[in-house]
Amino acid sequence: MTRKRLLDVVRVVVALLVLAAVVVAVWRNWSEVSAHLREVPAPTLAGAFVLALLAPICTLFGWRVLLADLGTRLSLPPAASVFFVGQLGKYLPGSVWSVVAQADLGSRLGIPRRRMGIVGLLSILLSILTGAIVGIPALPLLVARTGEVRSLWWFAPAVVLLLLLWPRLLNWGIARVLRLLRREPLEHSLSGRAIILTSVWFALAWLSAGLSVLVLAHAMSPDTPVRDLFVTSISGFALASAIGMFSVIVPAGVGVRDGVLAVLLAALMPFPAAFAIVVISRFFTVVADIVVAALGWAWARSHHLLGSRT
Repeated sequence: MTRKRLLDVVRVVVALLVLAAVVVAVWRNWSEVSAHLREVPAPTLAGAFVLALLAPICTLFGWRVLLADLGTRLSLPPAASVFFVGQLGKYLPGSVWSVVAQADLGSRLGIPRRRMGIVGLLSILLSILTGAIVGIPALPLLVARTGEVRSLWWFAPAVVLLLLLWPRLLNWGIARVLRLLRREPLEHSLSGRAIILTSVWFALAWLSAGLSVLVLAHAMSPDTPVRDLFVTSISGFALASAIGMFSVIVPAGVGVRDGVLAVLLAALMPFPAAFAIVVISRFFTVVADIVVAALGWAWARSHHLLGSRT
C-alpha cells in the first residue's frame, strides 16, 4: 500500500471515529435534555443556542489571527472549513486530534503542516490561559461552595495569568518548550498585536458561551439575583472548561467541565436545576460544533479540500 493510500485510509478511519463520537455525544445527552427542554421557554432556548453558536465563531477569528501572524493569511471561507471541520477532532480522546485534522486540511491549501500544528497548539494554550483568566473570579465559589464572592484574593492569580500573555514572556516560554521538545523554533516571534487580538477573540468566545449558560440559569432559577448568577455562569463556565481542557483522556472535557459547572451552579439553585442547565449547555455546544462544521464541510467539499489532491 502506498503512503498516500495509507494516509487516505487513516483519514477515513479518523473521520468515522469522529462522526461516531459526535453521534454518541448527542445520543447520550438527548434523553436527559428532552425531559428538561419543556421547562425553558422556546425564545430563551433559542437565545441561549445563538450565544453558544457565537463561541466557536469568535474562536475561529482568534485562530485566524495567529495563522496570519505566522505567515499565512486565509480568507474566511477556507479558514472556517479548516478550523471548524478540524475542531470535531476534539470529540476523540486526547487533545491533539483537532490539531492533526487541521494540519491535514491546511496542507491541502498549501499551508505547511508544521505551521498549522503550531497554530493549533498555540490556540489551545491561549484558550486555556484566557479561560483561566475569565474563570478565576469563580474559583472562590468552587472552594467555598457558596454563591457569593467574599474576597478579592482571586485578583492576584488573575494578574499572574495576564502577565503570562506578555509578548516577551510568552514567546520566551514557547521557545523554551520547543527547545525541550527538540523541535524547531517558531518561524518568528508572535507579535504583541496578534497575542492581544487572539486573546480578545478567545475571551469573547468564553463570554458568549458563559452568557448562554447565564440565560439558561436565569430561566431555571428566576428568583436568584442576576448579579449572583453572572459570576457563577460566565466565570464558572470558563473555569470549568479550562479545567476540562486538561483532561486529555476524555473527549472535549466531557464529564469534567460538566461536573465542575454543576457544583458551581448548585450553590445557587437545587442540584436538579443545575444539572439540567449543564446538560442543555453541553447539548448546545455539541450541536453548535456540528452546525459550523457542516457549513465548513460543505465549502470544503465543493472546493475539493476533502478529496484527493489534483
